[in-house]
Amino acid sequence: MLKRGIVPAFAVAALGLASCGSGAAEGEKKDSVSAGNENVAAAPVAANALSDDERSAGWKLLFNGQNLDGWRVYKGKDGKTWSALDGTLHCTGSTTDKSDMRGDLISTDQYENFELEADWKLAPQGNSGILYLVTEAFDAPYMSGPEYQIIDDNNFPEKLEDWQKSGANYAMNPPAKLAAKPIGEWNHARIVVNKGHVEHWLNGEKVVDTQMWTPEWEKEKATGKWKDYKGYGTAKKGHICLQDHGSEIWFRNVKIKPL
Repeated sequence: MLKRGIVPAFAVAALGLASCGSGAAEGEKKDSVSAGNENVAAAPVAANALSDDERSAGWKLLFNGQNLDGWRVYKGKDGKTWSALDGTLHCTGSTTDKSDMRGDLISTDQYENFELEADWKLAPQGNSGILYLVTEAFDAPYMSGPEYQIIDDNNFPEKLEDWQKSGANYAMNPPAKLAAKPIGEWNHARIVVNKGHVEHWLNGEKVVDTQMWTPEWEKEKATGKWKDYKGYGTAKKGHICLQDHGSEIWFRNVKIKPL
């Protein structure tokens, strides 16, 4: 979100095997892990999949890498911009508004206290966001749900305020530092919401740490962008939302753990 006021398929993990030749030089260093008479290379983690440890810890995939099961367009709008493409949750974007086609994507389930993780990649000059505690009581998700901002910090065609930059709690808390990778690279977002305590993480850096519903929070809401949006940030439980702001964006490894 911006104005103030108002997939190639990701391959499954590959396992490499290399023989331990009897003619190897004594003391030769090997990069792989010894397993019996063979060296087995460490297997990379598959995209859009949970490890056994993650399942045991209570994590749930929000995107299965194949289709939009578990998602729908806000208020049942017949949006045309979202699809599962080559293992990513993809929004096409548009060179013009095409508001009749656009629509924000929300999870069918609602969440109260949770930890959310997702990888995202944004097109040049793009703008998007991950919203949470979203209800369908208003015309748009941003009228209720706080937003983890995603934007091209360096090349966006308009001047950005600090509270508009990547990782920000949009229009409430600017990021403590700029931690986004160059456009075209994958970034990792982590959002923690627990009884009103909110953390935004970007590529392993904590960039926002704030508490909702305190006197300070209420003052910021009443004097900033949200002063005319009485429902903003009031819900204790709501949908996860991926914003279609007209920009092309890709998500993968979207997962959540209720707290």
